[in-house]
Amino acid sequence: MFSTVLMLATPAKIAGCCQIVLCTPPDRTGAVNPAILYAARVAGVSHIYKIGGVQAIGAMAYGTESVPKVYKIFGPGNQYVMQAKQQVSLSDVAIDMPAGPSEVCVIADDTARADFVAADLLSQAEHGPDSQVLFITTSEQLLSQVNEQVELQLQRLPRKDIAQQSLSNSNCVVVGSTHEAIALSNAYAPEHLIIQTADYEELSSLVVNAGSVFLGPYACESAGDYASGTNHTLPTHGYATAYSGVNLDSFCRKITFQHLTADGVRNIGPAVTAMAAAEMLDAHRNAMQIRIDNV
Repeated sequence: MFSTVLMLATPAKIAGCCQIVLCTPPDRTGAVNPAILYAARVAGVSHIYKIGGVQAIGAMAYGTESVPKVYKIFGPGNQYVMQAKQQVSLSDVAIDMPAGPSEVCVIADDTARADFVAADLLSQAEHGPDSQVLFITTSEQLLSQVNEQVELQLQRLPRKDIAQQSLSNSNCVVVGSTHEAIALSNAYAPEHLIIQTADYEELSSLVVNAGSVFLGPYACESAGDYASGTNHTLPTHGYATAYSGVNLDSFCRKITFQHLTADGVRNIGPAVTAMAAAEMLDAHRNAMQIRIDNV
């Protein structure tokens, strides 16, 4: 998607990456979508290679005659791409995060509009047949209304068949309170979390595990996918318990420097030698002790 080009290349450029490589599969004629090419030019992509899927991950991880080996691979993909990224990250290259089939969790109470909720669920479901949506509500009446709206809106979608397959992998849950709903969401750790409740501000402070959170009736996931300013490359499959979404820091490495003066040796030297001795690392202890003896 051309939006993903912008989401990944823009922070890479801002972070000062000198080479940004884009891999994208061509169509049947061997051409790349013009929108992707234009987004790449605007965002400062250095090189484009017409390759996608697991093949692209392998090419970037190990390098080929035409595709360079990179330092880090970014971007979402299907379950195979996600697995390939995890495999190559074990020894050959860094990755942003495990980012596979997309998912959304919507929490809503009886103040939410059923047509808004249904639209949010379907906007996620149309991504692909392996996408997943989870709807958590405190209102059985709203659940019934949302189901009606989903069926109504589904019939108007060009990607109806894909969305229908995704919905078959999805679930609706009725809970006793919004606090119970947020606890269930934290256990699920969704890529996208939409909170359409009267107490969404309070619930936002209780979010522990989520990729990106959308608050209130008007913050649809589509806003985050395209224009609200947050990044749409996010951890999936429960990995929001350990990973953050892509941000500027994702493209930066931090190197630490230290310089000790004679006073510094006098101040921290005894702590260093005591700790090194306790760990039975005499060469460590001696490296500091020899300096203590000579300041």
